Amino acid sequence: MIILLLLIIPVITAIACVFIKTHSISKYVSIAGSFLVLLYSIFLNYNIYLHQSLYGLNEFFYMDALSILTTQIITIVGFAAALYSVGYMEEEVREGVVTEKKLRLYYFLFHMFIFSMLLVCVTNNLGIMWVAIEATTLSTTFLVGFYNKKQHQEAAWKYIVICTVGITLALFGVILTYYSSKSVFGEIGHMLNWTSLLTVADRFDPHLIKLAFIFILIGYGTKAGLAPMHTWLPDAHSQAPSPISALFSGVLLNCSLYGIIRYHIITSKCVGPHYSCTLLMVFGLISVIASIPFILVQRDYKRLFAYSSIEHIGFITLGIGFGGMYSVYGAELHTFNHAVAKSLLFFCAGNLFLKYKTRDMDSIKGVIKTTPVTGVFLIIAVFAITGTPPFGIFVSEFLVLADGFSSGNVFIIIFSSLLVVCITLIFIGFINNIFKMVLGEPTTSVPKGEVSKLTIASMGFLLIFVLVVSFYVPPFLREILTNIYNIVRNV
Repeated sequence: MIILLLLIIPVITAIACVFIKTHSISKYVSIAGSFLVLLYSIFLNYNIYLHQSLYGLNEFFYMDALSILTTQIITIVGFAAALYSVGYMEEEVREGVVTEKKLRLYYFLFHMFIFSMLLVCVTNNLGIMWVAIEATTLSTTFLVGFYNKKQHQEAAWKYIVICTVGITLALFGVILTYYSSKSVFGEIGHMLNWTSLLTVADRFDPHLIKLAFIFILIGYGTKAGLAPMHTWLPDAHSQAPSPISALFSGVLLNCSLYGIIRYHIITSKCVGPHYSCTLLMVFGLISVIASIPFILVQRDYKRLFAYSSIEHIGFITLGIGFGGMYSVYGAELHTFNHAVAKSLLFFCAGNLFLKYKTRDMDSIKGVIKTTPVTGVFLIIAVFAITGTPPFGIFVSEFLVLADGFSSGNVFIIIFSSLLVVCITLIFIGFINNIFKMVLGEPTTSVPKGEVSKLTIASMGFLLIFVLVVSFYVPPFLREILTNIYNIVRNV
């Protein structure tokens, strides 16, 4: 029951937002519901932190250190996005872009999206995890096409078709895992429970498990934005409302990667770590390299941030694939750092769009003069996301690369060397593109001033996490990251 309550709160909030017809009330319900989920997740994660793991409903639910990190990211970014949504959507309503009736649908889908992502992280059953990841697609398709214009509908269709194909391939991986477990367990109810599978993974058919992991990596990797299955991501991120874009990049991609890591652990115990680690490194490096040309020549700032997400998910995947203590530790730290910094970037993007009415970077000048607070947030977020010292992403990238270069494995050292080159090129692309918008003289037609106090408050909330983790990693977070390494390496 203690875990179930984490799922009940966003569902109740979603339903309440539908039936409360007055926006002046529903917006506070949305914020309160998100804040309550955040507080309860902190309480829940503290209990798991003390006891290492937590079960619920006859082992249907299961949470450990890996769950703690992902659920905390969901609830932190979720609350910030709920707060930002109120200011952002009120501006859309004021301009006649969105009606108050449609706004109720937005809040409903928003909180059902939070619910489905939380379900991914708390379920012990790999079949239910598959259902939850598919549910994130269904709830967000309508959010991608929320404005009902041609480009939004095209992005929504592209999103649902590509991700549905991917999730179907992942289903084959789940079925093959089920078939392998059936030969060991027989006909019992918990044969797809991750904790049960892990105890007997070394008795599974290695050929079936290898094939299952390929399906899982391609299937869930499609939803995670790994190249070359990433083609839906730039369109969906650029056309969705900015709060949803933040949830896509900061949270949704991590949930899909969470599923891959769970299967990676089982595969490693069955056939050894070399097989799945190699696949993770290859797909991770392809993702990082594939993002570079689009970042260098990009003219749409939301698509720029979307391609950056592909790069960072690839980097995290590489860190997990390297397999060393500091690389896994750094990869999971990178997950948190990327989530808060990229969400902050998309909030900045939302403010820029409301102010300038365009996503074309060539049409935007003098951000620091037009919207000085947003301009400062944008500069900080860009330096943070590109791994500039002393920000947290620099620390996590340093840990992964240091572990890669010191591994003694020629293959990993080559990958690490390529990563350094890629990170440098991406830094150049970001600085060149963003600072052209930040500096210069603004056009006279753009009014000066910030869009909304609520949007600034939500950005300030995320900035706290960006700065705190940059200069000081709290002891409890360090222990959680260490525990995640122990889980990934099955120590």
